[in-house]
Amino acid sequence: MESPSMSDSGVQADPAVAHFLRYLEGERNASEHTTSSYLGDIAQFVAFTWGADASPPFDWAGSDKFTARKFLVAFQKAAALPTTVNRKLSSLRSFFKFLVREELVSQNPFSAVISPKRGKYLPQVLSIEEVIRLLDAPAQVYKESTSPESGPEHQQWADYAMLRDTAILEALYSTGMRVNELATLSDSDVDLVSGVAKVRGKGKKERLCPLGHPAARAILAAMEKRDTLDCLEGSGRNRALFVNVDGGRLTTRSIQRMMKRYLIRANLNPDVSPHSLRHSFATHLLDKGADLRSVQELLGHASLSTTQIYAHVSVEKMKAVYEKAHQRP
Repeated sequence: MESPSMSDSGVQADPAVAHFLRYLEGERNASEHTTSSYLGDIAQFVAFTWGADASPPFDWAGSDKFTARKFLVAFQKAAALPTTVNRKLSSLRSFFKFLVREELVSQNPFSAVISPKRGKYLPQVLSIEEVIRLLDAPAQVYKESTSPESGPEHQQWADYAMLRDTAILEALYSTGMRVNELATLSDSDVDLVSGVAKVRGKGKKERLCPLGHPAARAILAAMEKRDTLDCLEGSGRNRALFVNVDGGRLTTRSIQRMMKRYLIRANLNPDVSPHSLRHSFATHLLDKGADLRSVQELLGHASLSTTQIYAHVSVEKMKAVYEKAHQRP
């Protein structure tokens, strides 16, 4: 949607917003990612309603149901996905619900707004053959990009980057974890002897994700090479599991850029996101006979209904195979 923008820090200076963020972090135990999403949606509402140059405190009590509807309709007219519109509706509805509870406003303008219908959405899933091509891509890129003329420092980094990127892709597919969950992993979160990783998911809930043997071997190789680098930040078990060229923790954005490079090398769709490995993980488990409840636990879904989308994907794949192979489909 083409609309004026306002910085998150500018909105955060509003007393009501600051109070809401403290509530999310203190009482709701919301993750940094969740808090950032709320703040971004509120910032868009502020810019849309009062303009990008508006300064706090904002007139929250002056917002009515017509303002709320106009804000969401603008996204619908811009062809935003129903999931995007629903998320913004949920964010603003929760924010104003909090303001009502704290007696900062008398009514919630988003409470009467009807959620747009969600279209039928099937997550993007890579085939097993495509996953293997992607997992092999870091080693192929390494062979093509390194040369004998490279200096020792450059060669040392190239060696680590190849092992690190292979381990990242192996871990994402082996565990089904979210990319932001992987980015926050430290050495203390991984037990390579037992083959498990301790992951902090949404709402800061912890779960254990089994690591397959290929992922565990790849992580061990990356860790051993990482520890030979001179640029490392932190020490011991609190060190970031995967580091960037400066020795600091990788961001989700850098992981996304890294994966795009390997998707291109593997002749796959470069728009596929790291989350597709999570989708592929769940779908392939169900294809091989895993029960839905176990997959729910592995993914860290609070509700089984969220996991059921993968069962639908698995059925769709079965139908496609049937129609292609059966004599009378």
